[in-house]
Amino acid sequence: MASTAETPLLEEYVIDAVDHGELPVGRSSTGRWSAAWFIIGVEVAERFAYYGIASNLISYLTGPLGLSTAVAASNVNAWSGIACLLPVLGAFVADAFLGRYRTIIIASLVYILGLALVTLSACLVPISTPSEHIARVVFSSPSSLLNLLFFFSLYLVAIGQSGHKPCVQAFGADQFDEKDPKERLERSSFFNWWYLSMCAGVSLAILVVVYIQEAVSWALGFGIPCVFMVVSLVLFVLGRRKYRYVRRRQEDVTNPFTRIGRALLAPSACNASDVEDATALVRLIPVWLTTLTYAIPYAQYMTFFTKQGVTMERTIVPGVKIPPASLQVLMGFLIVICVPIYDRVLVPVSRYITKDPCGITMLKRIGTGMVLSSLTMVVAAMVESKRLETAKAYGLIDQPETTVPMSIRWLLPQYLMLALAEVFTIVGMQEFFYSQVPTELRSIGLALYLSTLGVGSLLSSLLISVIGLATGGDGRNSWFNINLNRAHLDYFYWLLVAISALGFFTFLIISRSYIYRRVDGV
Repeated sequence: MASTAETPLLEEYVIDAVDHGELPVGRSSTGRWSAAWFIIGVEVAERFAYYGIASNLISYLTGPLGLSTAVAASNVNAWSGIACLLPVLGAFVADAFLGRYRTIIIASLVYILGLALVTLSACLVPISTPSEHIARVVFSSPSSLLNLLFFFSLYLVAIGQSGHKPCVQAFGADQFDEKDPKERLERSSFFNWWYLSMCAGVSLAILVVVYIQEAVSWALGFGIPCVFMVVSLVLFVLGRRKYRYVRRRQEDVTNPFTRIGRALLAPSACNASDVEDATALVRLIPVWLTTLTYAIPYAQYMTFFTKQGVTMERTIVPGVKIPPASLQVLMGFLIVICVPIYDRVLVPVSRYITKDPCGITMLKRIGTGMVLSSLTMVVAAMVESKRLETAKAYGLIDQPETTVPMSIRWLLPQYLMLALAEVFTIVGMQEFFYSQVPTELRSIGLALYLSTLGVGSLLSSLLISVIGLATGGDGRNSWFNINLNRAHLDYFYWLLVAISALGFFTFLIISRSYIYRRVDGV
C-alpha cells in the first residue's frame, strides 16, 4: 500500500526543476505550454523591438546620417555581428552566476535604456519628414556628437540583447522535462512554434514600424520598439509563478565551466559524465565553423537586398509605394505558413519513413537549409544582373536617383527562398546547439547558434571592406559603388555562392561522422 501511495506523489514533481520559491515544482501546475506561451509572447515583443531597429537601419544610415552604401552596409553587418556574438557573454553570466531568470531581467532593463537613447538621438537629427526621399542630399549630415550618441545607443541595445536572447529561448525550452518522453517531443515542437511566433513579431515590426519610419518620423519609429520592450519585461515578470527553474546538480561545488574545463585539461582525473560532456562540446566546433558559410549569405537581406529595392519601381498599386525594407515581411509570412506544415505534416511523414522521433535528424535539417541558401544567392545574382542590364538599356547608368523601370517584385524569389532556408537551418541550429550541450550550459548552446550568425555578419562586413578596397572603394570600379547602377553586387553574390557551396560540402563530410549526445535519447 505504501508503494502504491507514493507513486502518484513521485510523478507529480519534476526532478530537475524548482518553482519561483525554489521549492519542488509540480508537473501539472507549471511548465509545458502554459508557461512556454508566456515566454514565447515575451520573445515576440522583443523581436518586434529588435527588428523595429534592425530591418530599416541601412536606410537610416544612408539617409538621415548620410553614410555611403558600403560604409552603411559594413556598419549594419558589424553591429548585427556583435549583437549576435555578445550573447555568448550573456549566456556565460547566466549559466555560471546569475541564472537565466535574473539575467533576463537585468538585460531587459539595459535593452530598454538603449532603445530610449536611440529614440532620443533620432529626435535630435535635424531632418524633415522621411517620406522625402531626397532628404539625405538636401540636408547636411548630423554632427559627430549625434552620430556618437546613436551608435552608443545602438551598441547598448546589442548589450541588452546579449543577456536576453539566449536566456529567454533556453528558459522556454527548460519548461519541458527531457526525461519525460512526451515532454521531450513537445520540446522539439517548441522550437518550431517558437520560431513561427518570433517571425510573426518580426513581420509586424516590418509592416508597422518601417512604414512609420519612412512615412511619419524616425523618432516615432524607434520609440514604438522601446514601448514594446517595456511590455515584454512586464509580461515576463507576470508569468514567474508558472515557470520551472533548472535545479543545479547537487554534486556541483563549482560552476559548470570549471567542471568542463577540468575534464578537457585532465580527463583522467574526472568522472565519465564530465568527460562525455567536454567531448560533446569539442564535437560541436567543426559543425559551428561550417555553418558560418550559411550565415554570410544570410546577412545580405537587411543590407544589399534592401538597397537593390531602393533603385527599383516600388509602386504596387497606383498611389501606393512600399518601402524597400518591407519585402522582409514576406520572409516572416512564409515562415509562419511553412513551420506548421513542417511540424504537422512533414515531421510525422518523415518520422514514419525514417523511424526517427524527430522525422529528420537535426543535421540533415541544417544541411537542407544550407543548400537553399546557396541557391538563393544564385537567384539574387541573376536578378541583379538583370537590373543592371535594364539600367544600361534605359540609359540610367549615371542617374542613380532615377528609378530603374523594373518592378521590385523581381526580388521576391530571393526573399522567399531565404525564408525557406531559415525554416530548416535556423530552427535546426537552435534545437541542435541547445540539445548537444550539457544541461547547465544550454544558454551557452543557444548563444553558439547566435554567434554563428554574428561571426557570419562580421565576415560579411570584412568581405565588403576588403573587396571595396580591392575594386576601388567608392570609386567607379568598385563592386559596392555608391551608384548601384555602376556597382557589381552580382559579382559579390556569385562569390557567396562559391563560399556557401564549399561550406555545405565540408558540412556534409563532418555531419556523416557526428555522434549525438545520448542524454536526449538520439
